[in-house]
Amino acid sequence: MKSFDRAALTAILAEGARNLSLTLSEAQLTRLIDYLALMLKWNSVYNLTAVRDPVQMVTQHLLDSLAAVSAFDGAQNVLDVGAGGGLPGIVLAIWAAEAQPAMRISMIDTVHKKTAFLTQVKAELNLTNVNVYTARVEQWNAPQKFDVITSRAFAELSDFITWSQHLLADDGTFIALKGVAPDAEVARLPAGWKVTEVRALHVPTLQAERHLVFIKREKP
Repeated sequence: MKSFDRAALTAILAEGARNLSLTLSEAQLTRLIDYLALMLKWNSVYNLTAVRDPVQMVTQHLLDSLAAVSAFDGAQNVLDVGAGGGLPGIVLAIWAAEAQPAMRISMIDTVHKKTAFLTQVKAELNLTNVNVYTARVEQWNAPQKFDVITSRAFAELSDFITWSQHLLADDGTFIALKGVAPDAEVARLPAGWKVTEVRALHVPTLQAERHLVFIKREKP
């Protein structure tokens, strides 16, 4: 299905969410499909994703990000580094608007085209829990520290931590979205940091490994 069949895509998304034990409202499903439509529309000019088939986008983008949202339960102030087209940040924001109303999600990327897209998504979907920044994360000073910093397909773990550690609250957590378990990257973590958990994820209809890596400061 190359054409954008909203009803069919919504059904696939709803079924996938049920398989993830997530309850999504009609409003959340609508917003997620609206986001997908915007990504497809902008993709021809801005090259946000190599995935072009809307059905594959539901699995590889929406469900892939939704599989991780429960890990953010209770977070108040989240930063998505190298946010790109908004994965997982926009998906997290759509989920959190109803499931975790106190959560705020900031997204940062160096590429202005991508942050322009994210700003447009924020406006069109009325995501009042989102802030978008165009900057290099290692040079950026945030208004306040974050209790969770996340990334998906951004950089090796050591670089991710080195570049953004000044933005993490003292007792905060890095949550990295990875494919196969990154054992070699874990072995190269900077001094003073430790992996507290590597959690395998199951993404419905996706035949690929997915893992969340949780990293915290070592206690002195």
